[in-house]
Amino acid sequence: MLELLGRFHPVLVHLPIGILLIACLFLLLSLSPKFETLKPAIGITLFLGMLGAVFSCITGYLLAQSGDYDGKLVGNHQWMGIATAVISLLLLLVHKYAKSNKISGITALALIVLISITGHLGGSLTHGSDYLSAPLKEGGSKNTAAIPPIPNIQEALIYEAAVQPLLKNRCYSCHGSEKQKGKLRLDAQEFILKGGEGGHTVVPGKADESELIKRLLLPISNEDHMAPKEKPQLTANEIELLKWWINNGAPFNKKVKELSQPENIKPILLALQKGTATTSENKLSLIPEKEVGAAEERALKTLKNAGIMVVPVAQNSNYLSANFINAVSLADTVMDKIKAIKKQLIWVKLDHPLANDATLKGLKDCKNISRLSLNNSKITDAGLANLKSLDQLQSLSLVGTKVTAKGVAQLSGLKKLQYIYLYQTQVQRTDWNSLKKTFPKVKIDSGNYQVPTLPKDTTEVKVVVKN
Repeated sequence: MLELLGRFHPVLVHLPIGILLIACLFLLLSLSPKFETLKPAIGITLFLGMLGAVFSCITGYLLAQSGDYDGKLVGNHQWMGIATAVISLLLLLVHKYAKSNKISGITALALIVLISITGHLGGSLTHGSDYLSAPLKEGGSKNTAAIPPIPNIQEALIYEAAVQPLLKNRCYSCHGSEKQKGKLRLDAQEFILKGGEGGHTVVPGKADESELIKRLLLPISNEDHMAPKEKPQLTANEIELLKWWINNGAPFNKKVKELSQPENIKPILLALQKGTATTSENKLSLIPEKEVGAAEERALKTLKNAGIMVVPVAQNSNYLSANFINAVSLADTVMDKIKAIKKQLIWVKLDHPLANDATLKGLKDCKNISRLSLNNSKITDAGLANLKSLDQLQSLSLVGTKVTAKGVAQLSGLKKLQYIYLYQTQVQRTDWNSLKKTFPKVKIDSGNYQVPTLPKDTTEVKVVVKN
């Protein structure tokens, strides 16, 4: 109950600010004979403002006990608030009993100064210490890039150059050194890995299980959505960048070139290097423009119980992504529930050793799928026939499967297909030319890249044996 009362502080605090400022204005104006008629209103106005200041101090103290704010800044704001309440009471007594207009005027000016300082400190707690100066800084506009251009991105430290600036510009105002909403800080490695009240904010290697990504992908109307709807939102590419960083183990001291770079992340990195991140969106990250209704809750619950992670692909969107990597069952009853969300399902990661040709029958009617990963599954050419109806498919990954060139060629009718990944498959080297002719506009990735070794890459040290 005390914490609940404390949350009324932002509501109550504006009452004494307005009333006391009006009281001070009336008092200063009444010093002139022209405005003597204001004097009867000063006493009651000061009394109401003083009461409001006292109740604001009480609720502010209760709110501070939540531990969501920086102790030093809260302390300064608290004592300035108490001083405001005390001086407002003093001004009420001076106005009522003192005969000197000079003393009343000086006290009123002192109260105005205290109100200004207290209000500024309160604003700093809520919006960050630079909330006044931010618009004057270069790039202070809400529409500017959260991540500055990175000239040589492959040599840059991923956290220092990209992740930290993104968190600083989009998250620190609520989860930084001065304010820790939900007891969560995102301004240092130890705090990021520690998490907050909501659980593990970042689960290295598992973006879909990280609370940070879950909150980013909630509908913007949801009260748990990050960032709050009244603040600048992360773009689809920025969210994709965070997911990529987390899936690579959330490293804090690795360079970009040391991380695996799937095809969908390369355009994002290139945009960061060119400084066009705010205008360039990865085509494969885009969701259909046509809106779709929410998925059936019962089907989502069944899939979750089967170990299948189903999450929104973007904030304020009903389109879904399904990850089967931790699935405990791929039985027909489970795949039937996939059909129940066929209108919403657009990204599927079916990298599971139990996935086979029969499993793909469950995806046959999910015609909105644009990304499909079947890596290291038991899929064969016969199973690929089930994908011929997926006319929205843009990216297909078949790494580590038994498919052949003949099976892949069945998908030549998919006009929107842009990428096919065929590393460690049964596609032979002699088949590549025919596949390229079959898919002239598709990038077919064979993997198994050979990086040349230069003399400067290796230093051979020879031990000199002394006789």
